[in-house]
Amino acid sequence: MSTKPSVLFVCVHNAGRSQMAQGFLAHLAGDAVEVRSAGSGPGDALNPAAVAAMAEVGIDITGQSPKILTPDTVETSTVVITMGCGDACPYFPGVDFRDWKLDDPAGKGVDAVRPIRDEIRRRVEALIAELLPGSAV
Repeated sequence: MSTKPSVLFVCVHNAGRSQMAQGFLAHLAGDAVEVRSAGSGPGDALNPAAVAAMAEVGIDITGQSPKILTPDTVETSTVVITMGCGDACPYFPGVDFRDWKLDDPAGKGVDAVRPIRDEIRRRVEALIAELLPGSAV
């Protein structure tokens, strides 16, 4: 049985915040953490300002796409992090649920998305330190 932690980032459209968080965690933790994202009402495409803001810090999220949230995705996660959007996630005992209240980047330009991106990075770095004690982020 694998002891690798699994993190699921959830936001309604799965097009901005959750995709940026997934990008940071995958980039910073590599294969040490399984990372996924999903949304209860996925958008048609990633938020272009989120894509541009991540590219500025050397992380390409263009290969991602919005995905639908499923009960199985929640149940098989170690930690489920919602992005302050009031999502109603299925509850499963043993899964660590957290809510990160973050501004929604929808409809905003890159200048307004940068502070959101930077806050997500800070939170992801703290999450890595918690999940992988002794790792250098």
